[in-house]
This record gives sequence, structure tokens and C-alpha cells, in this order.
Amino acid sequence: MTDLFAFFQPYYLILKWVHLFFVAMWAFSTAVAYRYYLVPVFRAWLANKDDAAIIEKRNWTFKAFDRGAVLEHVAFPIILVTGLMLVWLGGWRIDELNWLAVKLLIVALIFVPMEIVDYHISHFGGRKSLSLKTNDIESYERKIQFHWLFFRVTERLVVIFVPLVFFLAVVKPF
Repeated sequence: MTDLFAFFQPYYLILKWVHLFFVAMWAFSTAVAYRYYLVPVFRAWLANKDDAAIIEKRNWTFKAFDRGAVLEHVAFPIILVTGLMLVWLGGWRIDELNWLAVKLLIVALIFVPMEIVDYHISHFGGRKSLSLKTNDIESYERKIQFHWLFFRVTERLVVIFVPLVFFLAVVKPF
């Protein structure tokens, strides 16, 4: 273990840069698409649920959003690995209430569960494309509704906790 520590120690700042780069990718890769494309098309659909053109646009927008979310989903595991390596290499203490412990609690209790659901919705059994492949429109609509509920819940969490995590990491208030 000490050999591994000695190997990575000189690269601490590079590892920190990699961590921050992927944090930015994760935090911001879908924000604009969500706010300026997905929300308006979904609201239009809610107002006109039987309009075939709006349904087609809604479906295309969700599909495009899911493709874009791949960046976010690649970034998150890299964030976890590099973050844990930074804690280890930096000798940071997490056995007392400090900025890092609070940040890690936010990651563990909010971001990890959120990403598990997001991975399921976008890449695994909850994928809307699976329902379309089997022409199961009812299942597709349920998955669209669930995805929208997921967005409505997580948007509030992201707006509050992403800036808080950045604040804690930069200011280190306690």
C-alpha cells in the first residue's frame, strides 16, 4: 500500500485537476439541455397531451437528453475514484465534523443514490428505448413520467447541493 501511495503522491495536483474537471462535466453537462430544451418541450406536452407533433418532439428531446447524459455518467465514477484518492493522498480527516466530512455526506446520501436511479433510467432496465423496441407504448409513457418526476425532484437537490459542495471544497469553512 505504501508503494502505491508513493507512486501517486507526486501526482496529487494532477489528480485534483482531473477530479475537478470531471466534477464540472458531471455538474454542468446536462444543465442547459434540461433547462432550455427538456423543460419547455415537456411543459408543451403537458398542455397538449394529444398533439402528435409535440409528443414526437418530447420523445426526440428525451432521447437526445439521454445521449447527452452519457458524459455525466462517465464522469461520476471518475469523480468518486479520484475523490477517494485525494482524501487518501492528502491525509484528510473525515472522522470529525469538517468541510470534507459534510461534502462526503452530501455525495454519499444525495448524489450517489441520485446517480444510481439516473443510471437505471438512462442505461439499464428503466431505459425508455427498451419499451420502444418492443413497441410497448404504455411502458414508454410510464418511463417518461417517471423520468420527469425524477427531474423534478433532483433539480431542486442539484440546485442546492452542487453549489454547496463547490463552496465547501473551495472555502473550507470549518
